[in-house]
Amino acid sequence: MSTPPPTEGGYQLWWYYPSMAGNIIFAVLFGICTIAHLTGLFMNRLWICVPLVVGGLLEIIGYGVRAYANSKTDTVALYAAQSVLILLAPILFAASVYMYLGRLMLATNTTSLSPIPTKWLTKLFVIGDALCFIIQAIGGGMQSLKSLADKQYIAEYVILAGLILQIIFFGIFCVVAVMVHKRMAAKGVDDRAIAWRRMLKVLYAVSVLITLRNIFRVIEYGMGTDGYLLQNEWPGFVFDGALMVVALIVSLAWYVGRGSKLNARYDSVSSTKELKPAQV
Repeated sequence: MSTPPPTEGGYQLWWYYPSMAGNIIFAVLFGICTIAHLTGLFMNRLWICVPLVVGGLLEIIGYGVRAYANSKTDTVALYAAQSVLILLAPILFAASVYMYLGRLMLATNTTSLSPIPTKWLTKLFVIGDALCFIIQAIGGGMQSLKSLADKQYIAEYVILAGLILQIIFFGIFCVVAVMVHKRMAAKGVDDRAIAWRRMLKVLYAVSVLITLRNIFRVIEYGMGTDGYLLQNEWPGFVFDGALMVVALIVSLAWYVGRGSKLNARYDSVSSTKELKPAQV
């Protein structure tokens, strides 16, 4: 496999020519998933899934830019754009996961079972998500600075810090979700109105997929530019692109069956004034 020529400053952005066909395929797959989510979102008014759609759009553009960069491997702006867009999209997927758990507890009137007060639960993790987003965006932006062209390791360290922080927040969230699940099961919460057991399983599946992707990214950036993962394209397709496509497909379950009644049940519970809608 030939290596693309370096930039005018002599820095090697790409260690391979990004596959036009492969990246177009992923752009199309994310496009299909995003359209499906957009349809489910409006049909069920499940607005907490808006970040899934926005994240899907970032993936589409990111992989589209990668395909275009096949013949523009010396363009720093294109390299930075695709890196930032694909890097940040899963953070938005995680935001929907955080909000979904909060909405599920409100809809089933089980907020008292949360180890963290519900009014802070979603806010805490979404704020943490936003922090990870900002850190990784800064790292991605640094990749486009000509003044740092020969010091890309600085940008990689910043991105690595954001990824590690994201894993920490997501790990804490998963512990909270499991605790809530066990308490709901022990209390014998009825799942006839809202299929909360099945919905939590979907939440776990999406969480595992995002976590695996984040772990891959940590290893990738931890190995540096001279590591195998950044010098080859297929690992990114398998351990990032493919995992996120599956995550979007799995989370479509939130729009079907009794899970699709989440918003209606939430509105019903809220109308009794037992809970405050502003908590999510």
